[in-house]
Amino acid sequence: MKRITTSRKILCVALTAAWCLGAQAQVQPGSTVESLLSLAREGNPDFASMRYEADAAAERITPAGALPDPKLRTELMDITKGGSQSASLSPSRVGSTRYTLMQDIPWFGKRDLKREIAELEAEGAKGRAYGTWSEVATKIKTTYAQLYYLVRNESLTKEILDLMLRLEKIAQVRYAGGLAAQQDVIRAQVEQTSMRNELIALETEHHHLMTRMNALLGRPASAPLAMPEGLRPLPMPAKLDYVSLEERARARNPMLSAEEHRIKAAEKSRDLAYKNRYPDLTVGVVPNQMQNEVKQWDLMFEINIPLQQSSRRAQEREAEAMVSASRAKRDATSNQLLADLSTNISELEAARRTERLTTDSLLPQAELTLKAALAGYETGKVDFATLLDAQRQIRQAKLNQIKSRAEAQVRLAEIERILGEDL
Repeated sequence: MKRITTSRKILCVALTAAWCLGAQAQVQPGSTVESLLSLAREGNPDFASMRYEADAAAERITPAGALPDPKLRTELMDITKGGSQSASLSPSRVGSTRYTLMQDIPWFGKRDLKREIAELEAEGAKGRAYGTWSEVATKIKTTYAQLYYLVRNESLTKEILDLMLRLEKIAQVRYAGGLAAQQDVIRAQVEQTSMRNELIALETEHHHLMTRMNALLGRPASAPLAMPEGLRPLPMPAKLDYVSLEERARARNPMLSAEEHRIKAAEKSRDLAYKNRYPDLTVGVVPNQMQNEVKQWDLMFEINIPLQQSSRRAQEREAEAMVSASRAKRDATSNQLLADLSTNISELEAARRTERLTTDSLLPQAELTLKAALAGYETGKVDFATLLDAQRQIRQAKLNQIKSRAEAQVRLAEIERILGEDL
């Protein structure tokens, strides 16, 4: 009975450990792009920094349109009462005490302009935050595609390495029977050594890509990541029409949106510079205390005199120049984005066509060539060099297939960065 109970305990512990390991494996991100993007939204420090900057810019709106704090000034008049007493700082013992409560009031419309400028700058900061996220998402998608290519390349290299081991055995059998030269066996071994060296380089590059991905996710460099399982489906060619994508980019690209808000903020700043031609006001109430009683009330009104016209004209010219600079920056950003859009659409289509050609034509031809070369070598009709060439052709065909798929994903990520949204 005790043995049965002990066995049950061991079984429960083993099942629990297996479940924990399975759950740990499930929570590792990296199998899909979506899991990585979801993690990066919370962990990427660049995106977090821009979000906080956008929040800070939003908090500047209220103080920008608020009145300045009022000021209180106290003046003790005749603190010696004509020399009849020693100096005193008590309001009840001086000749009189003047209390001046003042409020600065900007010229009509200035507060509204300052608030509108702050609102536009907050919207621009939000656009830059979204732009940062688009950049981060593009890097994650690109790195994921590179990881996919690298993992498949490693698998392909190991597959070809196994093939070379079989070819070496065939060469050894033929050499033992006096049907082939020893050079064939040596060349097969050299080819295997070369592939093992490639595997070392691929493993090193894989480590670097994993480290880069963890940095994008805001995780420790050595944190585990699941292997990429597959690539996202490519959009249909009808969705890659340049004219429609250009309209979407102009309307939704976050960096263009930020530049538009920058232009509007510069225009409002220009209007504010012209408003500075008019004086600001200060009004105040002045109770006058004599002994212990307030016996007199005064009102005050103050304006600043805008005499420094050359300084104001310079500020106005500066504001006009900033408007022109913002418009030029917007145009430059737009031109670059649209050029990148056209380039990436073309390269995506080229990658798609290359992958289709490789899959439908080149790869079957390479497989047939390898089979024919292998059969010919076994019967002595072709030499080992021809067999190696056939092996290299099929490897290159499969590598081109993987590379074109990864390249299409990279171009898709760039298009989505320009659009500011997924296709």
